Amino acid sequence: MGKKDKKAEPAAPAAPFHNPFAALSGKREELPSKPLPEAAPAKAEERKGPARAVVRMERKGRGGKEVTVVEQLGLRPAELEVWLKALKGSLGCGGAVEEEALVLQGDHRDRLPALLEARGVRRVTVG
Repeated sequence: MGKKDKKAEPAAPAAPFHNPFAALSGKREELPSKPLPEAAPAKAEERKGPARAVVRMERKGRGGKEVTVVEQLGLRPAELEVWLKALKGSLGCGGAVEEEALVLQGDHRDRLPALLEARGVRRVTVG
């Protein structure tokens, strides 16, 4: 008995069986030859942060626990929540909004001024 001849494999199809974009190839001539002129890009106005912030550590009336209070930011309540979430994530602590102040658990007076300045606060007073 001789060697069995290998069957010739069918050639791979030139295009996929179902090409959903095949009908679009005829519309290529309708496209503009150069990109459309763009409108003048709007200047990305960087919103300035609050003018000042007062950072202080408080222990009184909290059962001996230390908290860092950030006051005088002058932000709306929704913005205070956003700032609180960002600061809690950066400092790795808990916190809450009390009236118009951010209250962060623990003493963060050394790290907090740099974080506030990075968020756009122009003057940070540590008390």
